[in-house]
Amino acid sequence: MLKELLNKEKRISVIGLGYVGLPIALEFARKFRVIGFDIKEDRIDLMKKKIDPSRELESESFEGCDICFSSDPEELGKAEFHIVAVPTPINQHKLPDLTPLMMASETVGKALKKGDYVVFESTVYPGCTEDECIPVLEKVSGLTYKKDFKVGFSPERINPGDKEHTLAKITKVVSGCDDKSLETIAKVYDTIIDAGVHRAKSIKVAEAAKVIENTQRDINIAFMNELSIIFNKLDINTYEVLEAAGTKWNFLRFFPGLVGGHCIGVDPYYLTYKAKQIGYHAQIINSGRFINDSMGGYVAKQTVKKILAAEKEVKNARVLIMGITFKENVSDIRNSKVADVYNELVSFGIKQIDVIDPYASTEEVLEEYGFCIKEKAGSSYDAVIVAVNHREYLGLDGEYFRNITSSNGILIDIKGIYRNSINFRENNLTYWSL
Repeated sequence: MLKELLNKEKRISVIGLGYVGLPIALEFARKFRVIGFDIKEDRIDLMKKKIDPSRELESESFEGCDICFSSDPEELGKAEFHIVAVPTPINQHKLPDLTPLMMASETVGKALKKGDYVVFESTVYPGCTEDECIPVLEKVSGLTYKKDFKVGFSPERINPGDKEHTLAKITKVVSGCDDKSLETIAKVYDTIIDAGVHRAKSIKVAEAAKVIENTQRDINIAFMNELSIIFNKLDINTYEVLEAAGTKWNFLRFFPGLVGGHCIGVDPYYLTYKAKQIGYHAQIINSGRFINDSMGGYVAKQTVKKILAAEKEVKNARVLIMGITFKENVSDIRNSKVADVYNELVSFGIKQIDVIDPYASTEEVLEEYGFCIKEKAGSSYDAVIVAVNHREYLGLDGEYFRNITSSNGILIDIKGIYRNSINFRENNLTYWSL
């Protein structure tokens, strides 16, 4: 397989060209012939013009790539090595929504031929690939798993907005349905991964490894958030506590914050879902999720308390929220917990809430959350909430916030980025952070 791919006698297809799929497709296209497939024609049109719809990659990233972008599933029949990188979200009940994955499996199944490989990269619970995806591949293709086609799982580790830990620089976990498929899949990925590959013992091991990476981070951040709630009641600055504790060599450097996005805020629910299926209630994971899911509301309540303490009328208060994306320096708004802050403020009767963000799309925010974002901040705000530490916000000074706030303005600094750089008393600002 590898030899024929390198000789461009066979092709690789990548199904799903989002934050994960597009970088993988382009990286492979520097060595192999690649078919990049996505069901959204508007995204395909942009990629044909060397534009990343997710705004993560520059146009130069498309240079020197042997890739054909298409929304026509018939094109997948020309490939022999298929990589599935579609989203795996949760539904309104916080249960796994496998719809995109099942649809992708059906699409690949229709294109599957004897001798083909299918590698799943979408984050799932242990056992999902073999219990859910492979039966679909067999049913649609009419072929037999292991005998006619091989399957592997190689979890994605791409971190949106991270220019340091890029695809080629992160060790790639790979797995296969048997020894032969494991070696083939490992060798194919090894051609583009400078950091090398780790061969997992089974598909389930690889699935579990991915889902616990983000679950572990989620739990650690939840602990920081709980500490923040405690220290707020004790009138202690959490970041000063963490700074002091961090002088110990083995203290883990995590910080409080809003935990959203399509990974950390979602993946733990896949693990708790599977745990419940086998009769176990995951207490620590569920507790961590509860804390992190409630932090948007907590921030909003603290903001309202500060408004009341300043003897301002809540219903007539003007509030500015700076940042709506799920993390800094990215355009991704999926599962942004800043929206929880907004909605909680609305529930208190606050009608004048402005939201700005240098990266987010106005159309996407309106479609996803039902409110508009402004191009720039106004003035006379009673409270300003810096919700996302975009690079554009890091250098702002006290004069900036004094100019956009009313008398006795309130600065809610969720990530604590201004605590050492602004003299709040001189600028007539009331300050609060997690």
